[in-house]
Amino acid sequence: MLAKETLQTQLHQIIDDVLAAAKLHQGDLFVLGCTTSEVVGGKIGKASNPEVGDWIVTTLLDVLRPQGIDLAVQGCEHINRACALERRVAIARGYEIVNVVPALHAGGSCSMAAFKHFDEPVEVEHIQAEAGIDIGDTSIGMHVKFVQVPVRPTLDTLGSAHVTALRSRPKYIGGQRAQYQ
Repeated sequence: MLAKETLQTQLHQIIDDVLAAAKLHQGDLFVLGCTTSEVVGGKIGKASNPEVGDWIVTTLLDVLRPQGIDLAVQGCEHINRACALERRVAIARGYEIVNVVPALHAGGSCSMAAFKHFDEPVEVEHIQAEAGIDIGDTSIGMHVKFVQVPVRPTLDTLGSAHVTALRSRPKYIGGQRAQYQ
């Protein structure tokens, strides 16, 4: 199995690359989509690993919390890709809380880890995060606000899982006379 230190080192590099590109601010929301099955070399949904999910979520929280960036963790399709997040974030953003608790094969290892490490975890169906990472091609695009811009981290794998990332930017409006920041 993948060593914890190796996984954390890889994940730190990926997070650093995404945060540098996304230029997030305190209070922004960062979404994680992850299949631990793919991280450990299995097929999505077939080799879930709660220990690896715990390592991934705690590593993200260790980086994001000091910056005031909130984490949302997308569950699998068996809970309609609902996201775990802190109750205070759901309320502040006006998200409707739904009644489900993630389990190993209905939500996944990372969602379970979020429920373990969040102060007051809840699930919501739809979010609008400012950026996020997708570990294992779990399709986080539905949870990143428009306009989405791909981010290419230096490392494109975490363990055996393919990694992609997204950030958002404000829409460009106007015409040829418009000026942009």
